[in-house]
Amino acid sequence: MIDLKAHAEKLRVLHSGPMLVLPNAWDAASAVIVAEAGFPVVATASAAISAMLGHPDGEGAPWQEMFAAAGRIARAVPVPVTVDAEAGYGLAPGELVDRLLELGAAGCNLEDTDHRAGGLADAGAHAAWLAEVRAAATERGVPIVVNARVDVFLPTSGIAGPDRVAETVRRGRLYLEAGADCVYPIGVRDRRDLATLVAELPGPVNGNTGDQLDLAALRELGVARVSYGPRFYRAALAGLKSAVEELR
Repeated sequence: MIDLKAHAEKLRVLHSGPMLVLPNAWDAASAVIVAEAGFPVVATASAAISAMLGHPDGEGAPWQEMFAAAGRIARAVPVPVTVDAEAGYGLAPGELVDRLLELGAAGCNLEDTDHRAGGLADAGAHAAWLAEVRAAATERGVPIVVNARVDVFLPTSGIAGPDRVAETVRRGRLYLEAGADCVYPIGVRDRRDLATLVAELPGPVNGNTGDQLDLAALRELGVARVSYGPRFYRAALAGLKSAVEELR
């Protein structure tokens, strides 16, 4: 637990230094590659892990299987691991924190999509839930780093384009006030939208690379953290497909 606390504290500090780049892993082997390349943290990708396990994304896999895979990743590397825990799998905050600590997580992603009802969770209710997650982590003595994913820019959110920036700012502020350490507005592709979010959100922002947003652009905008989701997993499968087709 002392080591895990140190990992969480290190992960938190890395959000306030040079931009933290996280090429997401999906199993122990990919995690080792990331760590041995010199990255200071390993992040998991739920879409990649669920696909590897034969389940759809969006909490389609049993949380026990997802956390077992994340645990194998955490045991394989000496660096902090942050786990994509989707929307928390319906677990009570205390149980979620206990399961994350058991597998060796120093941080987690928690998204505000409601996978049962569809669309987005109520922002106030989700903020209250995040506050309980923070309180549970504090009680257990490990300051888990919470990356609060805001899913407003995803098509499933039901939020109209012109309203997305304002709604993301509203939700992100609530989540930061509740104790989140970072806000992750997934799906932002427009440079101006991301610049506004970085300026308006009073905390670190997680961004993604895209056509308008390479690493240099994200760094210039002041993004604190960059993640890639299942991108490298899909690239690995594409390489395998090409190799076996050539072999055939």
